[in-house]
Amino acid sequence: MTRAATEATETDLIQILTPDGQRHSHETYDAYLGDVDDQMLRGFYRDMALTRRFDQEATALQRQGQLCLWVPLRGQEAAQIGSGRATRPNDYIFPTYREHGVALTRDVSFSEMLRLFRGISGGGWDPRENNFHMYTMVLAAQMPHAAGYAMALNMEQQGWDEERRAAEGNAVVAYFGDGSSTEGETHESMVFASSFDAPVVYFCQNNQWAISVPFEVQSKVPLVNRAAGYGMPGVRVDGNDVLAVLAVTRWALEHARSGKGPVLIEAVTYRLGAHTTADDPTKYRMSEEEKQWAPKDPLIRLETYLRDNNLVDDAFFEQLDEDADAMAAKVREDAMAFPVPPLAKSFEQVYAEAHPLIKEELAWHLEYEAGFADAAEGEQ
Repeated sequence: MTRAATEATETDLIQILTPDGQRHSHETYDAYLGDVDDQMLRGFYRDMALTRRFDQEATALQRQGQLCLWVPLRGQEAAQIGSGRATRPNDYIFPTYREHGVALTRDVSFSEMLRLFRGISGGGWDPRENNFHMYTMVLAAQMPHAAGYAMALNMEQQGWDEERRAAEGNAVVAYFGDGSSTEGETHESMVFASSFDAPVVYFCQNNQWAISVPFEVQSKVPLVNRAAGYGMPGVRVDGNDVLAVLAVTRWALEHARSGKGPVLIEAVTYRLGAHTTADDPTKYRMSEEEKQWAPKDPLIRLETYLRDNNLVDDAFFEQLDEDADAMAAKVREDAMAFPVPPLAKSFEQVYAEAHPLIKEELAWHLEYEAGFADAAEGEQ
């Protein structure tokens, strides 16, 4: 398929499903939705609903003191489910700390994801099992890793023709937010990826706020415009439209894995809640802005389409609510049952081999803990 129009940066917002649930055709991206049937559409809604319910349960756990921190994603479900479902199992994903919906599409257990936020593990899942990397708590730290991994894929697939690469080749998806777009690691990663035609799709969820800093402070132009500076195509998509996100990401992955180099996707969405549970958005964000984005909710949009086209009934949503509540209860049960390792265990994970300073600090810690134990015995 000739893609001359999209080889350059597309600053117009790609949208297929409007906020009022009307589906429009698109001369380029409809070709990437040919397999989307009624069952798949219901599956997309189910994915988004389960992800939101998990998000609600994790937020409640944090408020009850059972998690150290939680990073909500409410409002960004379509961007994550659409892009995640566009990948192949062998594609490798580098997430930030908010890609809970993408994790669902990669069959990463919601329960295991809470080990990190409960403070008992540096991860929680084996990335080799699902090709879904550990969460990255440092802004943009995953970006150079994504470029390096993609460059290694090029080496493995060296000598393959375009047809074989398109059929058998693998690609990388690197997720980041608008706040990370101004980090040096993002710039460096894109320079390397473009210079070496690395098969990586840079997927930015522009949710309009980098904690308390609005996007217009991060960039005076649409983020997608930066793609031209790196010599890669860029596409700007409605991040609350699961169909548009699916189609655009499928095209971008096809472009990348066929040997044509990286792509930048800017998914325009909105963070309906707080940046994290340690954040209070009422301190920096006007309620009027939130009201303007509320009708664009990705779940409402897809539900409207499904109902208007008689693809679901009330029984579908009732069953989904039951399934979501059961999933949330299981997540809570699992999280509360995780064994809590002794703090001394963390001293073993700083260096691969024993270190004299760490030994000294561990000895101090054990002595400190023993002092509390003696005090408790004395009170008895």
